[in-house]
Amino acid sequence: MAETEFSSVRFGGDEARAAQVYQGLDPLRPEDVAELVYYVTTLPAHVCVNDLVVTPTAQANSTTVVRS
Repeated sequence: MAETEFSSVRFGGDEARAAQVYQGLDPLRPEDVAELVYYVTTLPAHVCVNDLVVTPTAQANSTTVVRS
């Protein structure tokens, strides 16, 4: 789960409804992904990252999230 404009578009610009999608949890943010991209691209040349799986700690799978 990543907090982007997707929920706003999905709910036709209804920002209150879009915000409810992320209520009570800490989703990934664009800044988190950007930081990972920067980290991977600035590793030494002898380091090869073949796979990178990034998920928020509040999400167990595509349908199960833990809300506080």
